[in-house]
Amino acid sequence: MDIVLSKEERAFAEQMRTFFTTEIPSEIRERLAHGGHPSREDIVTSQRIMNEHGLAVPHWPTEWGGQDWTPVQRHLWSEEMLLAHAPAPLSFNTQMIGPVIATFGSPELKERFLPKTANLDIWWCQGFSEPNAGSDLASLKTTAVREGDEYVVNGQKTWTTLGQYADWIFCLVRTDPEVKKQRGISMLLVDMATPGVTVRPIHLIDGGYEVNEVFFDNVRVPVDNLVGEENSGWDQAKFLLGNERTGVVAVGQTKARIKRIKQVAAETRSNGRALIDDPLFRARLTKLEIELTAIEMSVLRVLDGERRRGPGTPDPVSSVLKFKGSELQQEATELLVDVLGPAGLAYRESTDVPDGFAALPDGAVDALPTYFNWRKASIYSGSNEVQRTIIAKQILKF
Repeated sequence: MDIVLSKEERAFAEQMRTFFTTEIPSEIRERLAHGGHPSREDIVTSQRIMNEHGLAVPHWPTEWGGQDWTPVQRHLWSEEMLLAHAPAPLSFNTQMIGPVIATFGSPELKERFLPKTANLDIWWCQGFSEPNAGSDLASLKTTAVREGDEYVVNGQKTWTTLGQYADWIFCLVRTDPEVKKQRGISMLLVDMATPGVTVRPIHLIDGGYEVNEVFFDNVRVPVDNLVGEENSGWDQAKFLLGNERTGVVAVGQTKARIKRIKQVAAETRSNGRALIDDPLFRARLTKLEIELTAIEMSVLRVLDGERRRGPGTPDPVSSVLKFKGSELQQEATELLVDVLGPAGLAYRESTDVPDGFAALPDGAVDALPTYFNWRKASIYSGSNEVQRTIIAKQILKF
């Protein structure tokens, strides 16, 4: 990136680097740098420190904590944060529901939710996917029937990431079953403590517990918790998913993984020399870095286009970013497993080194679970198959 950054932008990047490496607790960053996963407390601590310094939600409107930054500055903020191994602000709050409320919400909803959302006083989760409505999200069946000043919600959501921690859930619900399916959907904000809400864990192949099923049994939600107009939820969902698909590229995160791969490869011997010097390995690594640089340039173009399009107008190029970005994330996790070889089969839930593990190379403790976990990247935010369809219709005009 330095080859295209101005002097002022390089100074800004240095400012962000200094902040993240001095203000975010070192014990959190070091744990993440060695393959650990941030706890709920880590994420809350990090986001509140950022919010205190005005750095939690730089892409929000300035009146709600945002910064009047250029797209390049916003990109550098994200990249330096991830390179420093600082826990990113909770995406459900900052990338998803926060911008939706700021764009579509009433003044009352903004006052009520945005400050607490930025400071992570409220932990949000996402209620979109259902057992038979994932990639075809508009087929969702969860209903919200209005009774006076309340909606009565019945149905089920699935793959609800970190729902076990959530205080509130933003849900897509069907409020009009008689119209075209995209037109009869609304977005409701639901307190997870409301009677009738049940959360059930889904255990994953990597051994972790990250996602959940959420059930709604005659859950009563005040009409005041409706975002925007009734039956306008599909437009809000498209806006949210456009933001999410741009954000999930996580260029800085993949760069940090590549840095780790290089460190492990430099310590790994192959045919009498360091693996980092092997031509075939170098070719594979270089290809990954080149493609990552290309996607980074595309991210900057999409961010720059936001100023011309205006808020609430999705850019179909975000589907390209999500599609290719998820592939690169998966390639990076696969490459670390390949570098480690048999040592990559080791697994433990803690990054504390127990007896018998001291001789394993850095990265062995989490490489395989991370590889398994990141298979999800090509599915969430709209599967890559759906992204191909969007690209074909809206960009290539097939």
